Amino acid sequence: MPRPDPTEAAAHGAGTAGHHAHAAGPSVAGGHHTHADQAQRRAVVITVSDRSAAGLRADLSGPAAAEVLTAAGWQVDAPRVVPDGEEPVRAALVQALTDGADLVLTLGGTGVGPRDRTPEGTRAVLDLELPGVAEVIRARGLLSTPTAALSRGIAGTAGHSVVVNLPGSPAAVRESLEVLVPLVPHVLDQLRGGDH
Repeated sequence: MPRPDPTEAAAHGAGTAGHHAHAAGPSVAGGHHTHADQAQRRAVVITVSDRSAAGLRADLSGPAAAEVLTAAGWQVDAPRVVPDGEEPVRAALVQALTDGADLVLTLGGTGVGPRDRTPEGTRAVLDLELPGVAEVIRARGLLSTPTAALSRGIAGTAGHSVVVNLPGSPAAVRESLEVLVPLVPHVLDQLRGGDH
């Protein structure tokens, strides 16, 4: 199904992932990245949790992700919190992509519970899936807990942005970012026509 023109959607107060305008960030010759290069890149972190969205539980995962990304040189917006479910996730992703984020992370909602629909909401905005990224995140999680194999999280691209589902616990978020952070600059360069 074709996606509507983002300029038309933006005029009506909505955005469409996958076709947002985005200026390419600075590039370092040879495809290598410096800390300063990544500082120009912007990340949005979205915690997916009914309890956190209702104010019944503090969001500890969003701040954990923001801390790791900031330490890696990313500009990170204040973490956002949405309830579980496909539509709240899709809407939050569309907003983050419309706002021009280079990297959008969702935290939580990737299991098999009745309201765990983060992958479905994410798939709706992706242009391309990156199954190897999701696989390496699960593999890292398996080093700590066998239940990491139950994660249905996905990763992919939307326009010139990268979107990744991470598990919801602060420890799993930190572990996932250990393997994800080094990969993202390469993907972003490829999306913008860089060498690979």
